[in-house]
Amino acid sequence: MASLGINIDHIATLRQARRTVEPDPVQYALLAELGGADGITAHLREDRRHIQDRDIELLRATLRSRLNLEMAATEEMVSIALRVMPDMVTLVPEQRQEVTTEGGLDVLANLEALRRDVDRLQEGGVPVSLFVDAELPQLEASRRCGARWVELHTGCYAAARGPRQVRELARLSSGCRIAAALGLRVNAGHGLTYRNVEPVAGLPHMEELNIGHTVIARSVAVGLTQAVRELKALIQNPRSDPLFG
Repeated sequence: MASLGINIDHIATLRQARRTVEPDPVQYALLAELGGADGITAHLREDRRHIQDRDIELLRATLRSRLNLEMAATEEMVSIALRVMPDMVTLVPEQRQEVTTEGGLDVLANLEALRRDVDRLQEGGVPVSLFVDAELPQLEASRRCGARWVELHTGCYAAARGPRQVRELARLSSGCRIAAALGLRVNAGHGLTYRNVEPVAGLPHMEELNIGHTVIARSVAVGLTQAVRELKALIQNPRSDPLFG
């Protein structure tokens, strides 16, 4: 059964839109935990467009669940992670112009640089996951890189419809099996919603889904605690038919 990590970046985005003190993503992370979140994910970007350093420090001090710090593979971010000591770091690609993370890391093309960062983090006591597409070369490179987890990019699946969605789900399923055979643990995320999450939650070897935008959007209507409860119920009891979404 997959667990649920709630990404709180969009709470911070709303705060930063007015550059004020509310809503406070740390307070909302605690509400997500009350709703059953198994972990909290926050992306500390280089440009600090939403999550701030203060948020990460307070999350580390107050969370009762796991803290997954998403970040780019840079010297600054590695140093922050080793100081804050989150429960996990997920290395993601990052571009200043993008609205949100677009596609997985090219681990194969950046193997040596990523290996240095992975080694430094894990030797410092912080397990590392790599955000990658469900492709054999990237998964093999992730294993060679020394990462313990991969987080499969589900954006293509989430954007697809009809037969293409079925093909994308099959690609994710294959990626799960390959990753597990390589000795990697498997998480997934990006673009997942209440309508499309169940088939991914039911994939073999899937350990955790990291979800943000859809649950924050739902919380406008029902509150964050209830929105998390509803999403977790879908993940814990996914329907078996992969075509229903």
